[in-house]
Amino acid sequence: MKMFGLTGVAFAALFQALGIGLFISGSYGAPAYVYPMHVHLSYGETDMQMVVTWTTYNSTDSVVEFGSTYLSNVVKGQVTKFFDANDTNGIWYIHRVTLQDLKPGMKYYYHCGSDQGWSDLFFFTNRRTDINWAPWIAAFGDMGSVNGRSIPRLQEEVAKGTIDVILHVGDFAYDLDSNGGAMGDAFMQQIESIAGYVPYMATVGNHENAMNFSHYKQRFSMPGDNQGIFYSYNLGRIHFVSISTEVFYYTQYGTAQIETQYNWLKKDLEKANEPKNRERYPWIVVLGHRPMYCAIADTDDCDLVRDKVRVALEQLFYEQGVDLEIWAHEHEYERMYPMYNYTICKGSEAYPYKNPAAPVHIVTGSAGCQELHDTFLPQPKWVAKNVLDYGYTKLKAINATHLYLQQISDDKQRIASMYARLVTPLGWYMRVNMSSTSHNRGCNSCALMLTYVEERNLMF
Repeated sequence: MKMFGLTGVAFAALFQALGIGLFISGSYGAPAYVYPMHVHLSYGETDMQMVVTWTTYNSTDSVVEFGSTYLSNVVKGQVTKFFDANDTNGIWYIHRVTLQDLKPGMKYYYHCGSDQGWSDLFFFTNRRTDINWAPWIAAFGDMGSVNGRSIPRLQEEVAKGTIDVILHVGDFAYDLDSNGGAMGDAFMQQIESIAGYVPYMATVGNHENAMNFSHYKQRFSMPGDNQGIFYSYNLGRIHFVSISTEVFYYTQYGTAQIETQYNWLKKDLEKANEPKNRERYPWIVVLGHRPMYCAIADTDDCDLVRDKVRVALEQLFYEQGVDLEIWAHEHEYERMYPMYNYTICKGSEAYPYKNPAAPVHIVTGSAGCQELHDTFLPQPKWVAKNVLDYGYTKLKAINATHLYLQQISDDKQRIASMYARLVTPLGWYMRVNMSSTSHNRGCNSCALMLTYVEERNLMF
């Protein structure tokens, strides 16, 4: 059943989060505690894999039936019993099944569950591996179950096939563990109509910190063997690197995680810069929750020169030729000029993003949550554009020399079917010279902005 755009299971979870009791049954007459919920996809370790993850409240088998025309393939996976340490009633069974030997660009249909109850029928298109594939990628952070303003637009885009993959850059549900995990359950069910059809790639944020990020680690299945805290993968012409900015802040869980991530990150970027890899995947994009730079009227680190993430990682990203850094955490949209160490490094005054001498930073944390928007400071010279509309970023690596980005405004929609009217005029092109010396960067002629920032910080 559906109520107000939510499936019955999501409605029950939301009622539970609000302290209202409700019992429902799943499809095929299966009671809700064995019915598959929170179905979502993520990329596996190779181009030929897709991981299907879902939840039940009682233990069942973990089975996916799938195929390109008929559900003729049967794959079994594993189930993990997850306890919420802060709630004795918080028990979930997390199911993970990896689909293997998928063909590039092939559309597959699937459902998941067991003989005790099956999910609805979903489908996905496996990623292509040819050099000409340019998928549309949606990126955002800070999207909650309450006031998740971008959810309807994302649902519509996925249904129309105008988004190929989702990048959620930290802060889910507000929070995954709230109300004994019921808020997380409601959120996971809300995004099922998105994440059941396209991969939903997650990056950890500060709102996932409870119990050493256990809800994040259990509910999502990312590549690698680091429980989704840091990982990388290739998509189209882009090498994506997802990191945890939280290792610098939640040191009660140990400080060794800082060195572990840094060593892994350095090795991953060095490998990405090997000539054959950089030629195949010329764009390097880093995803992290807390930004290195922002111009927001609060006390977050990104307003400070001694931002922990910037001090720890900016030099590495600069040296390794990272092209784009996508952040969230601040509930707004900011696009910076190319910059390093508070130094503006435009390609030229006329074309600032053509052959830039430093990475470009994007803050895209306005997908919507109950904390509403932040407030901007007077716009500094290194901020090219800032917007308080709810919305999300879309990007596409058109080829080896052009990366296109645009910001979608949920506030300025006119007619829902007129996709172009939802796009605010924030698109631009970034270009790099892909010669062997393209990432030996220098910023000798740039205007140093450090004095301005230090003066501005006196306002707090």
